[in-house]
Amino acid sequence: MKLVTYRASVEAAAKLGVMDGDLVVDVARLGAMMGEDLPDSMLALIDAGRPGLATLKACLEGAEGDYTTGVATDLANVTLLAPIPRPRKNIFGIGLNYVEHVAESAASLDTSKDLPKQPVIFSKPPTTIIGPGCAIEHNAKITQQLDWEVELAVIIGTTARRVTRENALNHVFGYSVMIDISARDNRRAGQWIFSKGQDTYAPFGPCIITADDIPDPQTLDLWLTVNGVEKQRSNTRHMLFKVDTLIADISAGITLEPGDIIASGTPEGVGAGRTPQEWLWPGDVVVATVEGIGTIRHPIVNATPD
Repeated sequence: MKLVTYRASVEAAAKLGVMDGDLVVDVARLGAMMGEDLPDSMLALIDAGRPGLATLKACLEGAEGDYTTGVATDLANVTLLAPIPRPRKNIFGIGLNYVEHVAESAASLDTSKDLPKQPVIFSKPPTTIIGPGCAIEHNAKITQQLDWEVELAVIIGTTARRVTRENALNHVFGYSVMIDISARDNRRAGQWIFSKGQDTYAPFGPCIITADDIPDPQTLDLWLTVNGVEKQRSNTRHMLFKVDTLIADISAGITLEPGDIIASGTPEGVGAGRTPQEWLWPGDVVVATVEGIGTIRHPIVNATPD
């Protein structure tokens, strides 16, 4: 299933939806139509676990595409939000997780040329999250080196504490697309959180596709363009540390909880690794895609003063 968070109008509250062709089905109203109590938010659905997903799937199958008034809306007439508009915790970012990106980072960002022996983990606050189509802010007072990174996002479905690699994927709720925006000139004494954690630095969406529709997350093409020019293209099979390893590694010391997000790293082709280096500027448009999940498109704009 492709699950979304959306608004039917500017004034409307955010709703949980499921994409059915060119329609977005209101999950809570679908439940009422089918005599079931279904969640009205993505986090509530994640908290409902496998039984919640099973009930939702049964309701969709039972409806057979025949929805009463108000249950389904044309996709073109809704506004998609970030699938989880406000995560409960910081996003777990993974650095240097594609071999070629390790090499380009060593050449341009003074990181080690040696492949990491363990996942490199950093953090992005919940306030970095923006939904599809929203603007990425360029604050010229802070950065002149705004960069792009397309990533597969992994959403945790059940609590993972000291899990094995073999069991790790059983804890995944689904997958999405994320752009890890980075202000390269804002790294501080080797620490990345200010560089990667500023407002609007985690475009996220357009949906979460449930894990049953992606049995192997290491087979997905992913790519990114800036102003229509391709900058990154790779496949998740080239990850140095696969998704199951990332979950096992993080959960060895930090409990992963339902709704947690792991941004699993980016391939080569970032702006800092190019000759000459390239950066994002107001007026640019960055577009990121992960195969089988979807595409997000974001303009770069000047940060507005408070």
